[in-house]
Amino acid sequence: MSVRTVLKSRPVRLVSRILGILLVLLLVLGAAGLLTLRGSLARLEGQRPLAHLDGPVSVSRDELGVPDIVAASRRDAARALGYVHAQDRFFQMDLMRRAAAGELAALLGPALLDTDRDARRHGFRRRAGRALAALPEADRELLHSYAEGVNAGLAHLRSRPWEYWVLQQQPQPWSPDDTFLVLAAMFLDLSYSTVNFEAHLAQAVHALKPELVPLLLPEGSDWDAPLQQGHTATVVIPDSTNLDVRNWNYGGRTYQQFRAYQDSLLHQDQDLRQDRTGSNNWAVAGRLSAHGGALLANDMHLSLSLPNTWYRARLDWQQDGRRHMVVGVTLPGAPLMVVGSNGHLAWGFTNSYGDWSDLVILDTDPADSTRYRTPGGWERIQQRQEIIAIKGQQPDTLVVRETIWGPVWGHHPDGRLWALRYTAHDPEGLNMNLRLLETAGSVDEAVAVAGTIGIPPQNLVCADAAGRIAWSLAGRVPRRVGWDGRLPVSWADGACRWDGYLDAAEQPRIVDPTEGRLWTANARVVAGNDLALIGDGGYGVGVRAGRIRDDLRALDHPDEADMLAVQLDDRALFLGQWRELLLPVLERHAARQEPEPLLAAFITQVRDHWEGRADPRSVSYQLVRRFMYETIERLYRFLATQVMTAYPDYRDYYLPYRHAVTWEVLNRRPAHLLSPQYDDWDQFMMESVWTVLWRYEQGELKLEEDTWGRRNTLRMGHPFTRLAPWLSRWLAAPAVQLSGDGFMPRVQGPGHGASQRMVVSPGREEQGLFHMPGGQSGHPLSPFFLAGHQDWVDGKAAPLLPGAPRYQLKLLPGGGN
Repeated sequence: MSVRTVLKSRPVRLVSRILGILLVLLLVLGAAGLLTLRGSLARLEGQRPLAHLDGPVSVSRDELGVPDIVAASRRDAARALGYVHAQDRFFQMDLMRRAAAGELAALLGPALLDTDRDARRHGFRRRAGRALAALPEADRELLHSYAEGVNAGLAHLRSRPWEYWVLQQQPQPWSPDDTFLVLAAMFLDLSYSTVNFEAHLAQAVHALKPELVPLLLPEGSDWDAPLQQGHTATVVIPDSTNLDVRNWNYGGRTYQQFRAYQDSLLHQDQDLRQDRTGSNNWAVAGRLSAHGGALLANDMHLSLSLPNTWYRARLDWQQDGRRHMVVGVTLPGAPLMVVGSNGHLAWGFTNSYGDWSDLVILDTDPADSTRYRTPGGWERIQQRQEIIAIKGQQPDTLVVRETIWGPVWGHHPDGRLWALRYTAHDPEGLNMNLRLLETAGSVDEAVAVAGTIGIPPQNLVCADAAGRIAWSLAGRVPRRVGWDGRLPVSWADGACRWDGYLDAAEQPRIVDPTEGRLWTANARVVAGNDLALIGDGGYGVGVRAGRIRDDLRALDHPDEADMLAVQLDDRALFLGQWRELLLPVLERHAARQEPEPLLAAFITQVRDHWEGRADPRSVSYQLVRRFMYETIERLYRFLATQVMTAYPDYRDYYLPYRHAVTWEVLNRRPAHLLSPQYDDWDQFMMESVWTVLWRYEQGELKLEEDTWGRRNTLRMGHPFTRLAPWLSRWLAAPAVQLSGDGFMPRVQGPGHGASQRMVVSPGREEQGLFHMPGGQSGHPLSPFFLAGHQDWVDGKAAPLLPGAPRYQLKLLPGGGN
């Protein structure tokens, strides 16, 4: 039978018709799906009514989708900003409010239940309502206006945001108090680590030998580069009369048992480990710059995903007979300019890592564990129920125990209960005073209001059009009485307590420093009494701050391009010190015996091919970095073995200043701190080298292929790509190997880095520079999904101000939304 005859047979014709119909249906469904997806794209042009406007609002966008909003009032600017936030980023806003409120499982399913249970203990949903009620009327109006704009923007989409089609859910309207949930989510991201820091310190102090505490728990290091000088504790190597490991009994273990325990911890994968790195900002006074204007630079380091944390905008409005303008980045979910410049003042933030929380030890009644002692007598631990909705399942019930100081938050190592006292739980911790920077005209005005701002406390660095610069803390600082806040204590008798918050005038500040430069990078900033007020919530290694300081001091009359060059500085000066420490050890080993091929290759790379940068192509950088971390962990596995044994989940990176402690020990080479399994410190360091080489011996990877870029590959995508990686083709930026690391100004890791880079001289915004990862829109079909991303990847200068208008939308008063 011929092929033609087969094709003409009735069964085959029937099958062909069915396949044809199915193909048509698939095409129709695909077209319908595409139309549905396109229907959730933002409206860029035309006219739309928006209720309660004081006047028409112009929303023009440039080729990157950056909105330039011109309004008759700040309220109208908030409505318009809410409108574009909702159209471009509603899902992002929704996730943030749900994360703080503990309502993710209702949208995303049972996998998020544990996350919700953790968040519900804070009670942020009710705290947000209280914060809203405590606001001045003008601020409440601003939040109501913003919420109206958000809900109008959501309603004016032709189709609900695309993520909700995928999840088969409906987006819920925005409420004014939801903005405080978004701010609470930033508290959890930026300052909740202080709670864990204190808990880990308490565990370490409880488990360590007393003579080890000064060594392993220093309160500073010689790498710190504070703005204020003054005595601060640093790493102290104890003498052999106070601490000699040669006299230890290793917790009852024999030498062989101790060695076996140590060996069991070797060869852990280092690729996913990250040190805490936050943000950079600095300022240079006008008298030192190339053009006479003060310069401000800011790059905030956060986890990177699509869309990016920040949303660019320029706002222009009328107030009190004056025209106001501010340009910079906003946070979807809030009507405020977070970082930016208003023509008179420019400001930027870095996470402060001060001590913004305390764990309060509860003295409970031995006869009744529900009672605890307070300065006013016995109180009873209260209980509240949290009902957590779960998509596709019955709700979960969580019982949260509450005290007058805050929720019960676990146990002290001695078994007593802890309660959490946290600035984010107070009405003072959440407010709208960040908006005061939008109209501030000088650094004096900025530092005067900094202490009233209700955000996660940040290092505020600012510059004004008169060429002046200043630093202060933006955020509320608790007034501690009776102790320094470093470790948990009982507040039962009132001797230790929070006595409210510092007044704005009491906040630490530095205005017009003598040297004309300011810098912060998540490390210790101040000393003396100011440090006592701020406390220590787990400062970062001071190396990055020191690098920025030295870079600024080396510049002669810098301009905006010079500031960007500092932000992109990826020189490996810090790891270069570790390389110089290692090279003599390698040379002495090679002099004693001929190195085997793998070790010889290691030596050649480290000695002869050192690029001196965190370059993606560099093998030598990766090898030295691996050696440094293995050496740190090797030392801590020995000296901190009591903590690791008492708390099996404890890790050395919970302990502060571990880089500095290891560095001091290796440089001093004290025999009384050397583990008995080594003959000398050379052998100790060579063991780290052998452990690094072990992974290559396994054949999983060739040494010459282990480049820094192989590890430092940024993979940045929409949250959906974590659940379904195959969606990355449409929902992720191309994976890219990047330079930079956590020990240099150009901070970059596989999942985190500079969420924006800005350089500006107030009054000279036309010469300002800005770029950020990702784009303005969270929609993969939008032309703005990745618009501008390549400039960030390349470290290319791009304008701060929006470009020429490409699209024009008019929001007009009248009608319902």
